[in-house]
Amino acid sequence: MTKKGKKKNNYFTHVHEQAIIKYSITEDNKIRSELYILYIGPAFNELVDKIVYTYKFTTLPNIDSLRDECKIWLTTILNKYDPSTGSKAFSYFSVITKNWFIHKVKKNKRNLQKEVHFDDLDIREEHTYLTTYNKYEEEREKFEFWKSLWTEIEDWEKLKLKENERKVLAAIKILLSSADEIEIFNKKAIYLYMREITGLNTKQIVNNLNKLRERYRNFKKSWTEDNL
Repeated sequence: MTKKGKKKNNYFTHVHEQAIIKYSITEDNKIRSELYILYIGPAFNELVDKIVYTYKFTTLPNIDSLRDECKIWLTTILNKYDPSTGSKAFSYFSVITKNWFIHKVKKNKRNLQKEVHFDDLDIREEHTYLTTYNKYEEEREKFEFWKSLWTEIEDWEKLKLKENERKVLAAIKILLSSADEIEIFNKKAIYLYMREITGLNTKQIVNNLNKLRERYRNFKKSWTEDNL
């Protein structure tokens, strides 16, 4: 009787490894898009699902949303893979995917430890919490933040943006202005809406969002410092 061999990895093969290497060394967005759709995207889908079940991350709340979030996140860091280091793409993305979920587990644990229910508070603590919480100040701060952000976004529109970047910015404005009217449960849903609005694929949207994220981070940092 022959000994059973180790089960082969049939979803992340040499073909997928080569697709990621080719993706990392080309600047042609059309080629990158084709490689992602045909090879990389499906491999990432399987990779994330396998790791979730293998390491029992299924116990995390909202695990389906987290899986979708992780798959999108892997897309955004594709260009960080450096084949010259000698590390296989499969090993590289397996490790960072596992670490991504471990981080979520730790974060969930911290949140659970911080949760305090009113049933666990004595009367004095409850009174202190209720009397010190100022809803008006919180709402006013939120109003001022969004007012400033809209002004900032209008300034971005005056810049010399590329066509796809302008499409993504327009989509963001639509989603923000319709936030109370549309149902968005997770990041994947946001990308679906943006694909419908812009006519761009996920990779194109991610590339242009990264540019806008940098502007947003600068805005938020400036706004926070001004309001300390």
